[in-house]
Amino acid sequence: MENERAEQYQGKITGFVTVTCLIAAIGGCMFGYDVGVAGGVTSTDDFLREFFPNVYAKRRNAHENNYCKFNDQGLAAFNSSLYIAGLVATLVASPITRKYGRRVSIICAGIFFLVGAALNAGSINLPMLLLGRILLGFGVGFESQAVPVYLSEVSPAHMRGALSILFQLATTLGIFSANMISYVTQKLSPWGWRLALGSAAFPALLMSLGGYFLPETPNSLIQRGFTERGRHVLEKLRGTRNVDAEFQDMVDASLLANSIKHPFRDILEKRHRPQLVMAVLMPMFQILTGVNCILFYAPVMFLTMGFGENSLLYSGVLLGFVLVLSTFVSIGLVDKLGRRPLLLSGGLQMITCQIVVSVILGLKLGDNQELSKGYSIMLVIFFSLFVLGYGWSWGPLGYTVPSEVFPLAIRSAGQSITVAVNLLFTFIVAQAFLYLLCALKFGIFLLFACCVFVMTVFVYFMLPETKGVPIDEMSVIWTKHWFWKKMLPET
Repeated sequence: MENERAEQYQGKITGFVTVTCLIAAIGGCMFGYDVGVAGGVTSTDDFLREFFPNVYAKRRNAHENNYCKFNDQGLAAFNSSLYIAGLVATLVASPITRKYGRRVSIICAGIFFLVGAALNAGSINLPMLLLGRILLGFGVGFESQAVPVYLSEVSPAHMRGALSILFQLATTLGIFSANMISYVTQKLSPWGWRLALGSAAFPALLMSLGGYFLPETPNSLIQRGFTERGRHVLEKLRGTRNVDAEFQDMVDASLLANSIKHPFRDILEKRHRPQLVMAVLMPMFQILTGVNCILFYAPVMFLTMGFGENSLLYSGVLLGFVLVLSTFVSIGLVDKLGRRPLLLSGGLQMITCQIVVSVILGLKLGDNQELSKGYSIMLVIFFSLFVLGYGWSWGPLGYTVPSEVFPLAIRSAGQSITVAVNLLFTFIVAQAFLYLLCALKFGIFLLFACCVFVMTVFVYFMLPETKGVPIDEMSVIWTKHWFWKKMLPET
């Protein structure tokens, strides 16, 4: 039976924990930048002419079907190769994060990002471009495995949601920065795309250097036998020496963790069934909202829908700004209202927006037509409202909830599964989106709306509230849930 010591926890948000979380969250900035910059450069003539001449030729064909201008599997592979590489990398990162600490994985991620950005900026052929993208994918795998766990472990329970969302905030800032840089560099012919891709090296360098100065998490130190160092770091993070209750929970959790030699095998046991379901379904649902398609291909889609060249990347900048703004909303409300209200309200908003977008496109955008200015503005408004709803709900919480529900013994394994599922579905959707857009036309947004409906129902019935629950006492919530308590073994 879990010891519920939450009311005995003491501490506050110290400057030390804030700076620590900010440095760790730079990994999210890298992830976001690599997502955003791909959509920007793939909409520029210089980049397409050099690496994807067939797409460039189709784009210049005035009579090409509106929904099929960019349907090219090579172009899709440029975007999606990052995610399949990240999937492989996160499985490698799990034992490293468990045995050597979260900090080591964060530093490794920074180095992968740095080398990948340099290769992309200097690419002279498609294999070199793809190799750089794959190395960026390894960076994504390592940082996505380590950073959310790091943030959840150093944060005090009453502020864990807000501080964990720093990862998503950094991701949205990375996307916004990529859109801004792409908007500027598209005018720098013929090398602007190189500057856009190479600019990723700056946050990568910050991440590598910042990771060197990060403290290891108390949970990881205690689990690896550095008990006194773990307590010292905990006291520094909480700003008080009175950390006995929280420290004892960490010691208890580490004893259990060290008794488990094969966490990936243990996570399949019935007693961890609720956490495993969340590790698989939460990241899967996050991608099936369709938001990554909108963010990856916003410049492509706005061109497809008849927007002028000058407004092409401007539209992507707008969506990036909205995403950043909505993440601040989530930070302000997640530890006050809880996870469930944000997920449910965001889901309803996304469903509504996707249906409206589909109706506008179905009625007003034919194969060879252009949208009128009025309908174009409406489309931008509803895309923005969709991103707003995603940004305060599934964007941050698709990572936050899985990262906080696992016990220490299987936390790294659980996070690896979460990231692997996220990247697998990101790869599938990114690879298939241009084909589906061509085949289903406006119906693709109805497909995503159906997915959001299913996941909203799932949250309503199956996800317990985790607001304010100490991370090492999280197992208690499943024993009190109407459904999951029936699935757990007798104790």
